Amino acid sequence: MRLVVQRVKNASVTIDNKLFSSIKQGYLVLFGAEKDDTKEQADWLANKISLLRCFSDEQGKMNLSIKDINGEMLIVSQFTLCANVKKGTRPGFDNAMKPDEANKMYEYFIKKVKEQDISVKTGVFGAHMEIELLNDGPVTFVFDAPV
Repeated sequence: MRLVVQRVKNASVTIDNKLFSSIKQGYLVLFGAEKDDTKEQADWLANKISLLRCFSDEQGKMNLSIKDINGEMLIVSQFTLCANVKKGTRPGFDNAMKPDEANKMYEYFIKKVKEQDISVKTGVFGAHMEIELLNDGPVTFVFDAPV
């Protein structure tokens, strides 16, 4: 499982030229599920990003979590995070979880983040989405689930 977490001032998802969801300050989380990923890994990642201290305190130090600032998360599925780009010029997706299973894992991950008392908005699994964001920093982290 791979996440790209971007600290944002705001972010939104548009589908078919219609605003689907948006957040103010918080995280845009791009979510990719790989073949052998487990719910335990999703639990670990949901907990990790919920407690990650990367928002500035009064002294300007990254010392506050998304919970501390009452931030929101916009979680968007993105299977291309699982691409193998080491050979050739065309990405390979053999390592990506099958769509039905990946959607279940995506929904499970969202549920686990919500259990952390964080406001969560989403995209639509498998849809063509336009994502807009104002990255704050920029601050971006890549998380791979522990094996």
